[in-house]
Amino acid sequence: MNNQIAELQKNVEAIRKTAGDLEYWSARDLMTCLGYSTWESFKTAVNRAQEACQNTGQDTMDHFRDVTKMVEIGSGTQRAVEDVLLTRYACYLVAQNGDPRKPQIAFAQNYFAIQTRRQEIWEQRTMENKRLEERGKLRDTEQKIERTVYQRGITQSIDFATFKNKHIEALYGGINTPDLKRMRRIPKARTLADFDTDVELKAKSFALGMTDHNIRAQNLVGKDRLQSEVVANSAATREALLARGIIPEKLKPEEDIKKIERRRAKEQKVIDAGLKKLLG
Repeated sequence: MNNQIAELQKNVEAIRKTAGDLEYWSARDLMTCLGYSTWESFKTAVNRAQEACQNTGQDTMDHFRDVTKMVEIGSGTQRAVEDVLLTRYACYLVAQNGDPRKPQIAFAQNYFAIQTRRQEIWEQRTMENKRLEERGKLRDTEQKIERTVYQRGITQSIDFATFKNKHIEALYGGINTPDLKRMRRIPKARTLADFDTDVELKAKSFALGMTDHNIRAQNLVGKDRLQSEVVANSAATREALLARGIIPEKLKPEEDIKKIERRRAKEQKVIDAGLKKLLG
């Protein structure tokens, strides 16, 4: 069976097409790999797969795209035939809704289930990497502006906390840090940014980065002027987000950054232990 799955994998990857970062398959090409001889019978499986996709709440247009292509019919002539372009997830659904009596279908179900899960894991790790990177950048920006304002009139911890809260209020439409934590069910002792989306992390870095630049460039001094500057830049950042349909306070919190960092550290220990064992 493993040999048959390997053969299916080879055939499926051979007909895979790409367009930039996108990958897709032609349903007519996949039809042969899955043991179908007629388009009419295979189209039934494709239609059932589209229904299954819709039932999961996803937009079928994201995974199934009806197209027309030209095929050779002999003597150098061509005719137009219907086809459907499929994502990897769509191929998985087609296999799930195919004729179970065909051995190729059973192998395809196993193959695409594995590949789809791999894709999901890859996408999750990509999003985690983006958040980890942006969280690190925000830490650096916060440390930088803390040094800047300390030299210019904000020297007490309570005053810097007020400065940061002014930044949050301006970015989130008047909602302060404690209220935002309650809305998102984030523990009081935890840092708000550890639950931010990557968009929020970028927005905060941008607003604080502008503030740090203007404080230095305009030689601003004093708590009131420093607070006014961070409010102005945070409000401007909010307006840019709203103009693109992003309402910061309505974004849902993400997984705790600390939890991701602990999981990554644990995974790295396993990898290091494996390498140490391999190298003796």
